[in-house]
Amino acid sequence: MRVFGIGNRYRHDDAAGLVVAERVGGTPFEGEPVGLIEVWSGEDAVDAVSSGAPAGTLHRLDAVAEPLPPALFAASTHHLGVADAVELARALGRLPAKVVVIGIEGACFDAGEGLSIEVETAVERAVEAVREEVGACTSAP
Repeated sequence: MRVFGIGNRYRHDDAAGLVVAERVGGTPFEGEPVGLIEVWSGEDAVDAVSSGAPAGTLHRLDAVAEPLPPALFAASTHHLGVADAVELARALGRLPAKVVVIGIEGACFDAGEGLSIEVETAVERAVEAVREEVGACTSAP
């Protein structure tokens, strides 16, 4: 299993997925999420999301079980977000057998570097959530 962190280092909280990926030894992915279709094969993805929940809230979504809610990724700084990439992969028959998205509720997506305090705190919880997902996958028969 591979872990991809999706984001933009220069849009504050949008960098959360990149930071998580770096901390778990995953792959930071700074391109358009639709590019994941070419590289994934049963993966975890971490991205910043915006649902109106308090900043730092973690979301766990099983992208194989049901479509990702596009509104959750509406604040994305990408042309096509993670939800779009997942649904395109599903339509093309290229969605891996397991795709889990861990989303961190962001507070600021303006231009600039550095995570908000709430998101920085949530990164540690997301790192643990990703490690649990990876552990569950590697221990499954």
